[in-house]
Amino acid sequence: MSLFRFASHVRGENQRPNILAIPVGVAYRLLVEWTLGVELPWRTTVGPGLRILHGQGLVVKDHAVIGEQVTLRHSVTIGSKYEGAASPVLGDGVDVGAGAIILGEISVGENSVIGAGAVVVSSVPPRCVAVGNPAKSRPLG
Repeated sequence: MSLFRFASHVRGENQRPNILAIPVGVAYRLLVEWTLGVELPWRTTVGPGLRILHGQGLVVKDHAVIGEQVTLRHSVTIGSKYEGAASPVLGDGVDVGAGAIILGEISVGENSVIGAGAVVVSSVPPRCVAVGNPAKSRPLG
């Protein structure tokens, strides 16, 4: 996460990175994506406190939005259904189980839990658990 934060900071808010950010981006991709197997693009909007547990196989599309205090486990995919489509928005405190797939222009509400192996293709309300393929939501508790 430190490398992600550093690379994002060096890149800045511009659509195109400045010339000094290019070597940082290359180093970031080599170390994080190729060596660690975590695809978390430096353009992704990520709130503070993101926890990646056993990140091998983690794939996040660069236009996804991840809130504060979110937990992602191994083999999670967060992306769009097809090229150029909108990506998911994860609220604060979301906990995503191993192997979960979250696709499309959807939102996952605050403090929700996505079960391991769930395929989420529709929005999840706050404080709910979503499990299955396709995932069905029900209130936590």
